[in-house]
Amino acid sequence: MKAHTSIKYQLIGPFRQVVTLSEVEVKGPVKDTQLGIIEEGGILINGEAIHSIGKFSDLLKTAKSLQAEITPLSGDYIAVPGYVDAHTHICFGGSRANDYAMRNAGATYLEIAASGGGIWDTVTETRKALPQDLIRGINQRLNTLLDSGITTVEVKSGYGLSVEEELKMLRSIKSANSTAVQDLVPTCLAAHILPKDYDGNHAAYLHEISERLFPVLKEENLADRIDAFVEEGAYSEAVITPYFTKAREMGFGITVHADQFSVGGTAVAVKHKAISADHLEASTHKEIDLLAKSNVIATALPGASIGLGCPFTPARKLLDAGCGVAIASDWNPGSAPMGDLMIQASVLATYEKLSNAEVLAGITSRAAAALGLSDRGKLTANSLADFNIYQTDHVFEVLYHQGMMKPTQVWKNGKQVHNKEDKTQEI
Repeated sequence: MKAHTSIKYQLIGPFRQVVTLSEVEVKGPVKDTQLGIIEEGGILINGEAIHSIGKFSDLLKTAKSLQAEITPLSGDYIAVPGYVDAHTHICFGGSRANDYAMRNAGATYLEIAASGGGIWDTVTETRKALPQDLIRGINQRLNTLLDSGITTVEVKSGYGLSVEEELKMLRSIKSANSTAVQDLVPTCLAAHILPKDYDGNHAAYLHEISERLFPVLKEENLADRIDAFVEEGAYSEAVITPYFTKAREMGFGITVHADQFSVGGTAVAVKHKAISADHLEASTHKEIDLLAKSNVIATALPGASIGLGCPFTPARKLLDAGCGVAIASDWNPGSAPMGDLMIQASVLATYEKLSNAEVLAGITSRAAAALGLSDRGKLTANSLADFNIYQTDHVFEVLYHQGMMKPTQVWKNGKQVHNKEDKTQEI
């Protein structure tokens, strides 16, 4: 999170609806009646945080006593929490447009890889990129995300696949975070695939990463989270266990790319008390039951399903079993190049029959939980003043338009950081 600014009281409203999500728990199904909507509401801000939420007429009295700046809204507006994209790969070089064309023309993963495509193509291009190139790319993608109201963004490494190149990526992410409007949450995904140019096996590579890279991550404060792709052809449970054990001993949080094409990753996530297990397209009743009995957040990545033409994460079954389900974009150059979280979440909702409340929770409070963040994702007192303003009279309109309705304003840490169409007026 960025450095705090001086305290300043502001009152925004009245809104037709302030959608607080104050009644939403971390786990289980959510009904639309649990959105915590305040009609004719307002948001009173104290510096970077929310002072209070309530009826605008009530807050106006408090605001005047605090000598708050009042920004009235005239017309149909609603406010929702700022969105959290809890799984992205937006630090990369190159493009995989040819992969997409080949895949849609019927080529297999192995055929694409043999032609020079696949993850290794991105690794090659990312290694060629200078830090300033990576930072520029991150910033461009952050601007796109901001336009959709995303105020917190997880960003993974994983296209460097050596100590030096992973450090280049994570330092670039840290540099981008220092000037970004959004808060970036860096994650080390050095255990993505085994590098083609590594002279050794999976176990030897992971040992080198844990011994040489992990200490630098701590020393330079580059990442507090360690991720791994637990999958056939990537990293098995046996080989990843010492790696995650070392990460735990050093105080890193764990997250897992789990059950994308084959099962096994969920068991690893639960065993190592991961904060989230992401993908889960191949999860069966057994994996769903494991997640439901744990505190691991299940993160659905519909962008990958759309990009690859694969089944969606069984979000409905996960929720009904009692899991906490977050939804993230997985924005990456290969399997999920779209990068539009709201479109993806809306499509997932249609196929998995998710309530509007479950979708909104999945990209706000539950997505924040998937990153271990408890200070955002809801519009409640003392939460960060991260919120989106839409020009509409009802929150259902947002998902109804399936990502085509963009926020009129985006507020981050108590400041307006994006204004599509200024409809405020002074009094």
